[in-house]
Amino acid sequence: MSNNAEKTTAAAAVEDDDEPDEWDKRIFSTGCADENAKLTDCYYEKKDWRACKQEMETFRACWKKQGNEKRTDSKDV
Repeated sequence: MSNNAEKTTAAAAVEDDDEPDEWDKRIFSTGCADENAKLTDCYYEKKDWRACKQEMETFRACWKKQGNEKRTDSKDV
């Protein structure tokens, strides 16, 4: 295989990887993808959910604003 063909094949594989998967589609459908990303990033950096209370509250507020608790039957405890 030529060097150009290898680069084209590699580029195609990278482009396919950029497609949203089922998980991404579900998160985007909530309307809170940005808040979810910030919460996930916080946990990744700090490895402790207790250190991410502000991000959790922001995500929770978005979740309620978007009406997701009705859609998913989740309830505050």
